[in-house]
Amino acid sequence: MSSKPLSTVAYVDISKFMGDWYVIANIPTFVEKGANNAIESYSWNLVEDRIDVDFRYNADSPKGPIKRYPQKAWIYDKKTNAEWRVQPWWPFKFSYLVIDLAPDYSYTVIGVPSRNYVWIMARKPQIEPEIYSRIVSKLKSSGYEVSRIQKVPQIW
Repeated sequence: MSSKPLSTVAYVDISKFMGDWYVIANIPTFVEKGANNAIESYSWNLVEDRIDVDFRYNADSPKGPIKRYPQKAWIYDKKTNAEWRVQPWWPFKFSYLVIDLAPDYSYTVIGVPSRNYVWIMARKPQIEPEIYSRIVSKLKSSGYEVSRIQKVPQIW
């Protein structure tokens, strides 16, 4: 594993980033084990000056029961908008780093400083194989243990 800090993208246009992202692959947290059709939805909460996150998926099969995990996120680095603090439950807040982002916002990669978790997400339920391979290669070169990355079934 690399001890060098993960680099974020230079800038995230928050308004373009909002909306639905299909989780294509990840190193899953305990909450995500068995997730199918996982979607992370972001919406800007103007009143609270934060991002409201709705993570949802079908448990254990594409037609399994829907599980939902609402979260809150705050932009930590306001110069780049690429480093957030996400709160899945109070009082915990975790670093959330936008480490890759397509120029057209068609895919993104979210990392954490420890490299224990990663999320490859796209605006559509599938991603081009060559793009996926390129992303995984970048993750490997940035110190991720890519053998731990699992594809998330997206069967709609």
